[in-house]
Amino acid sequence: MKSNSRPIKLFLVVAFSSTTLLVSLIPGLAKPADDSSVSDAYGGLRLRSAPKTTLAQTTTYNQPTLPPGPPPGGRVRGGAKRGPECKLTKLDLTALVPFTEEANSVINVWGQTTEERPSWFFYVPYTKDLPYAVEFVLQDQNSNGIYQKAIALPDKPGVIRVSLPSNAPALAVDKQYRWFFTINCNKEKNSPPAFLEGVIQRVELNPATVKELGTTEPLKRYVIYAKNGIWYEALTILAQLRQKNPKDAALQAEWRNLLSSIHLDDIAVQPIISDNP
Repeated sequence: MKSNSRPIKLFLVVAFSSTTLLVSLIPGLAKPADDSSVSDAYGGLRLRSAPKTTLAQTTTYNQPTLPPGPPPGGRVRGGAKRGPECKLTKLDLTALVPFTEEANSVINVWGQTTEERPSWFFYVPYTKDLPYAVEFVLQDQNSNGIYQKAIALPDKPGVIRVSLPSNAPALAVDKQYRWFFTINCNKEKNSPPAFLEGVIQRVELNPATVKELGTTEPLKRYVIYAKNGIWYEALTILAQLRQKNPKDAALQAEWRNLLSSIHLDDIAVQPIISDNP
């Protein structure tokens, strides 16, 4: 898969509405068939602990069209730029973000959020016993750096979360921001890093949808966000529900469906490891 990523700039070295809908969507969750359901911490959502829960239908993520202006470009997989110092892995470093491949093989990595400080998810194939330098960087539309953080490698390969903290600048509505996630396997940083790159844009939903989001439970919020093309909140909510209910088969199936919808089937079966605020 080719990528037309623009160079990393500046300080990078080299580098979701109703109860009826929910019942039709997930009857096993709406009407538990036995007493094995439990009360979840997220707004009283009840989830069956038995792994036999199945979905009547899956939620459709409606990917929005690209924003006007120059295409965002980006990089969703980070394997091709590995230097000789990087350990070979079965799966490449991967961003859990929607991407499109245009007719000219240009990859555009782009998604929407409604949050001032959203979260990103990445599959990291490397572990903390390796002396690799990992970094997350966020830039504004003018390529000015507004946030930069060193990231700790996980105990085992899996999906990690990187969140914009409360002391970081808030994302402005209708503004685009470019993010980078890099892993430099060379201590001297004198060879190109493995990197991921994409664009995120904060948008506003209509008042009726915002009101609905504020009065409903997490699973229904996930559906609302997905149907409205808000990738980052849909993914974050579903990841949180999965972490709270790791054996729930319906949530596992929905997670696989969501990631498969953006062609990341291989990452859909990988564990969610930890949060990195």
